[in-house]
Amino acid sequence: MVDFDRHVRRGHPVIFGFIILFSIIELAISAWLVSRFNLRHDYLSVDVRDRTRFLLFTSCWTIFFSLFYFALFLHSPSGGIMTSIVSHAAFLILTWIFWTAGAAAITAALGGGLNCDAHFTYCGQLNALEGFAWVIWIFVTFALLVVFLRGIAASRRGDGFRGGLVA
Repeated sequence: MVDFDRHVRRGHPVIFGFIILFSIIELAISAWLVSRFNLRHDYLSVDVRDRTRFLLFTSCWTIFFSLFYFALFLHSPSGGIMTSIVSHAAFLILTWIFWTAGAAAITAALGGGLNCDAHFTYCGQLNALEGFAWVIWIFVTFALLVVFLRGIAASRRGDGFRGGLVA
């Protein structure tokens, strides 16, 4: 059987790095939009305002916990409950739910995206907010898939889901 530990040791920091990077971008866009909405009250609808706020929360959640898991994995990839498969799976499932809800909600509120030729307020920023939400969702989905595959491998080798991402 192929040993994927080396790939996980290299890939974990990369995928979490991308999740953190794009979440910081999403944080900047959503924070700016929320501040504008609070100051000027010129949002397209209450739905857009509330969903932008939810994406701001989701970005903060993702940055905080992704940095936490990133640092723990760099410190001790094979040991500890916090770097275990079950811990990663719980965090990523919750994060995936948040990003699915946020990305789908902003997409629904914008009707799939705005046509900026119609001169909507904050058109480019709202389209970027939607786009980056889906990009982060893709990265989190990929990370979750890898964690589930590593869980199956750990279960086959007898470690169970409490085992580490790497042996």
